[in-house]
Formats: sequence, C-alpha cells, structure tokens
Amino acid sequence: MSLDGSSVLVTGGTRGIGLAIALRLVRDGASRAVLGYMRNDAAAEEAATQIRAAGAEPVLVRGEVSKEQVVAELASHGPYRVVVHNAATGVIRPALDTTDHHWDWTLNANARALLALARATAPSMPAGSSIVAISSLGSQRVLENYVLVGTSKAALEAVVRYLGVELAPAIRVNAVSGGVVDTGALEHFPNREEMLRSAERTPAGRLVSAGDIAGAVSFLCSDDAAMVCGQTIIVDGGFSLPA
Repeated sequence: MSLDGSSVLVTGGTRGIGLAIALRLVRDGASRAVLGYMRNDAAAEEAATQIRAAGAEPVLVRGEVSKEQVVAELASHGPYRVVVHNAATGVIRPALDTTDHHWDWTLNANARALLALARATAPSMPAGSSIVAISSLGSQRVLENYVLVGTSKAALEAVVRYLGVELAPAIRVNAVSGGVVDTGALEHFPNREEMLRSAERTPAGRLVSAGDIAGAVSFLCSDDAAMVCGQTIIVDGGFSLPA
C-alpha cells in the first residue's frame, strides 16, 4: 500500500509496538508521523530520530491521551489518513485489590480515549482513511491480574464495532489484538517470565513480534482491507486456539 505522503497519528508511538507501527506506516508512504507519548522524553527523541532516518517528519506530543487538551493537540496536527490508538496503561492487580480510581484511569486511557480521538480527528479525515485500535487477548480470555486492562480492551473492541458501523463507508475502523509481545510493557507484569514461556505452546513456534502487529495494521489501512469493517484481527500465532 502507499499512504501517498500523508500524515498518520500513533498514540503510544515512541516505543515498542507503537514505534514499530509508526515506522511501518512511514515505509508505506506516510511523510509525517505524529507520535503521542506519556512521559519518556529520551525515548521520544530516539523515536523521532528513527522516523527522520526513515524519511518522514516526526511530531512529538507529550501527555496523557485520556486528557481533553492532549486529544485536542493531537487532532490539531491533522488531517490524518491513519489514526492508531496504541497507547495503553492500567493497574495489573487481582480484582479485589483494585479501586474505582484504578478503574477510571484504565478505562479512560484505553477505551474512552479511542472515542475521544475519533470525535476529534474523524471529521477532517479524507474518504478511505482508517482508524485502528490495538487490543489484547485479555479482552476475551481471563489472564492473571488483568481484570482492569482486560475489561478496558473489551470496551475498546466494542467501541471499534460501533465506530466501524457509524463511520463507514468513508472511514474504516478496526482493531488488532496481539498475543504476548516482548516489549518494555511486560516489565509491569509480575508473571512476565511465565508469559514469555508461552512461546512453547504457540503453534507458530515463537512469540509475536512488534513487526507482526505493525504488519496487520498496515493491512487494515490498505485497499486490500476495503471490506474489513469493525473487526478485531487476532495476531497471536495460534496461541489462543488450543484448549
């Protein structure tokens, strides 16, 4: 596919999966990549360097994507051909150890932010554009200590379905749900090593890479996905299939 010198937005776009997605979209022709990030300025500057080296203009926007002013700033750099909501946060704890504050924080950043981004960016997006959300297997399966993030991802996928119908046919809205990807985000999981060992039972024989997720996003933004609308594509090497 070719993004024909257009602008793209990737929240959580300066590290891990988000950066891989941004670099893939630049490879697909984007000439400008707006990267949202929370607080790691050093990682953001390194990401900007990589985007420049790939031949595109980077724009860094710092702040919590759940905040109205941050969404407004992200939207101000449009119009976009592609919007990817990859930013995610949340408390990794057993259900009874969570609080209402943890719930609000996690749901707002992971699910409500997608709707806010769509409201802010979709009106100026040209026909044929795409919005893609990044989900996880915890939206459908029960993972240890994952009640808040899993619930937020289930809500995220529901928002994708509703937006997929309401914004069609001008804008396609879909999601990519990945298996375990070895990025810095795993450092927050107390059972990280166990999760990494899951490759042993993955039919594909290895963990999912950030590039695998980026490839799926690229497909969903291409003309080949013209009839994929409101769907969640699972990229997990078959991990979720065996009983």
